[in-house]
Parts: sequence; structure tokens; C-alpha cells
Amino acid sequence: MTQTQNSYIKNILQLNLAMLLVSTSGVLGRAVTLPPVVTIGWRALLAVGFLFLFLKWKRISLKIDREDRFKVILGGILMGIHWVAYFKALQLSNVAIGMLTIFTYPALTSILEPLLLKLPFQKIHLFLGLLVLAGIAFLIPDLDFENEYTQAVAFGLGSALAYALRNILMKKQVEKYHGSLLMTYQALIVGIALIPLSFQTNVEALQENLVWLLALALLTTALGHTLFLMTFRHFSITTASIISSVQPVYGIALGILLLGEMPQWSTIIGGVLIISAVIIESLRNVKPKA
Repeated sequence: MTQTQNSYIKNILQLNLAMLLVSTSGVLGRAVTLPPVVTIGWRALLAVGFLFLFLKWKRISLKIDREDRFKVILGGILMGIHWVAYFKALQLSNVAIGMLTIFTYPALTSILEPLLLKLPFQKIHLFLGLLVLAGIAFLIPDLDFENEYTQAVAFGLGSALAYALRNILMKKQVEKYHGSLLMTYQALIVGIALIPLSFQTNVEALQENLVWLLALALLTTALGHTLFLMTFRHFSITTASIISSVQPVYGIALGILLLGEMPQWSTIIGGVLIISAVIIESLRNVKPKA
């Protein structure tokens, strides 16, 4: 095996490790017994500490230009909504429903981006939107909003929408600043915004969930997302996006192994449709080599 092949295998393994770490949000979100706003508040504050150490280690400047600060703050607010709604979806249902509903964000992005950035709308996006809707239909047991699974899908879609809007908003900032720097400030904004709510639980409950909160902050938020960003050195964004489609698969597998949550066939079919839409959109963005 050549050195190039060894490097490629190493990079592929690194990318899959990043996806595995990010996908731990599902089982960890289910393990935490605190209200979502409390969980996210502490997760964000703890993550800021880990990310700040990483930035100092890499000697990355902490400066954000004045004209970019409003967007970074707004992006942080949207990130907070995304996290809280996602964890609420996890609490109301299971890992499979929670992860699959938020993974509608790539299709939502492909529809919203041309509308918000005034780009040409492509007909294929209508097909992808319908494909995702079909997938969601399989996830919803009925249209009764008293049903917790239906509520979970609604929260999951709200989380995906907030995440899609945040990514569109941060499009230019990601090209200008290191991803971990943006993540640090946005996690700080989420933590500050939720501080008043983060203390609405007792010390005993916090102690019982401390291990899960630290794991969320370190494994999922700081290590997982940072490792994912580092793989961009070796792969195109499109390739990384296609491989990232494995996230729900890893998350559901962890849910089965650690929590015994076996998804129903309707959930599996809906998941296949949603992930198919993500892969189709990613493959469409592969530019042919000159």
C-alpha cells in the first residue's frame, strides 16, 4: 500500500471519527434528565472553555471585525434555538426521530438559500423538498399534536430550520474566520442567554448529569466539530458533506447499542428518504474537474 493510500485511509477514518463524535449528541441528549434549556446552557458554557483552550493552542486570533459582530450574535441565537429544539425532540421521542428530523436541514438550506440570498431557484430543489416531506410523513405517527412523537418531529423541524438559517447567515463569515472561533463566540452567546435559566435546577440534579454535560461539551461540541472542520484540509466541502450523511446512521446505531432503542420500519423508510435527499443534493454540487 502506497503512502498516498495510507494517508487517504487515515483521513477517511478521521472524518468518520468526527461524525461518530458529533452523532453522540443523540444518546447523550437522551441520557441527560435536565430540561433542554438547562442542558444547552451548561453544555455551551463548558464548550466555550474547551474551545478557548483549543484556540490558544492553535494561536488563533480572537478578533471579530465590527461589521461581522451582529451576524455572529444572531448566528449564536439561532444556534441556541437549534440546540434547545433538538434536545426537546430527543426527550419527546428517541434518537432516531430526533436525528433524522434535524437532518432535513440540508434540503431546507437548498430551498431557503436562493430565496434569502436571491440566487436562481433550481427545479431539483422542489423534488428534494418533496422527498424530504415524504420522509417526514413516515416519521409522524399521526397529525395529532397531543402525540409526543408528532411534537418531537415539529421540534426537530424547528431545530433544522434554525440551523439552516444560521448556516446561510454565516456563509461569508465561515470563509473569513476559523470555524472554531465562530463556534466559541456562538457557544458563549448561547451560554450567556441561557444563564438565567441554567440555574433553575438544583445542585443534586446538576451533579447527577455532570458526566453527560461534560461529554456533550467535550466530545460532541468541541472535539467532534473541531475534528470535522480539520478534515476540510483533506476533502472538499462536498465530499465531507456526503460522508456526513452517515451521522444519523451512527446516532441510531448508538441508540440501539446503548439505549436499546430499535427504530420502527416507518422510521427507517423515512430516514432513507431524508438521507437520500441529502446525498443527491451533495452529489449535485460536485463540480467536474477541468
